[in-house]
Amino acid sequence: MGAAFLLVLVVGLVWSVASYNRLVRYRNQVRNGWKQIDVQLRRRHDLIPGLVAAVKGALEFEQDTFDKVAQARTAAMRARGVAQSAPAESALSQALRQLVAVVENYPELSATENVAALQEELTTTENQIGFARQHYNDVAMRFNTRQEVFPANLIAGMFGFEQAEFFSADPADRVAPVVDLSLRSQA
Repeated sequence: MGAAFLLVLVVGLVWSVASYNRLVRYRNQVRNGWKQIDVQLRRRHDLIPGLVAAVKGALEFEQDTFDKVAQARTAAMRARGVAQSAPAESALSQALRQLVAVVENYPELSATENVAALQEELTTTENQIGFARQHYNDVAMRFNTRQEVFPANLIAGMFGFEQAEFFSADPADRVAPVVDLSLRSQA
């Protein structure tokens, strides 16, 4: 009887350590996933001023679009963590889509080498952000699921593991932006 109890105790201890270590690995994957998103977001933040400056001189009457991009960029750069970054980055994406739509409607502007290169860089960065978000949400889901399943949820609760937030799209991202391309009177 004593040997059986000792065996159960050892198996329980090994299982507990293994469960704890698995949760730690998942938590670190979530943190790494967020950092990968953060790197791409910073790259996007760095590209925006160059694109705006390249376009601004040719389109002085589109000041409202430039202002929206600048405000959204500032808000996105100040955001910390998933909960603040997701809506701020969503607003920035919407402002950028509006800026790109404006640029695309001016062929002479789109044809300039500087604007074309910046647009390509921004497009590449947007794709990398999408992949990084997908990876982050995948590891967050695995981490959260691991915390919820029995009996690993006992270890997660005992050691204070918290659910990871998902990086979700804002409902406004699902709506195409409205772009007013009418020439405004300078009077």
